[in-house]
Amino acid sequence: MPETISATTPLLSRPLMLIAAILGIVLAATVALWAHYGTAVFYEMIVAGIAACL
Repeated sequence: MPETISATTPLLSRPLMLIAAILGIVLAATVALWAHYGTAVFYEMIVAGIAACL
């Protein structure tokens, strides 16, 4: 009886890995900027964004 080898699909596809890497880089950059400039800058950015929408 011949043995058959089934082709397995990778658990994580390449586009999913690319998206995860990009999101990881964006998150790391956000944390780094937050640590460097503090929360005041981010608060001002959020307030300015809300004011622009109103």
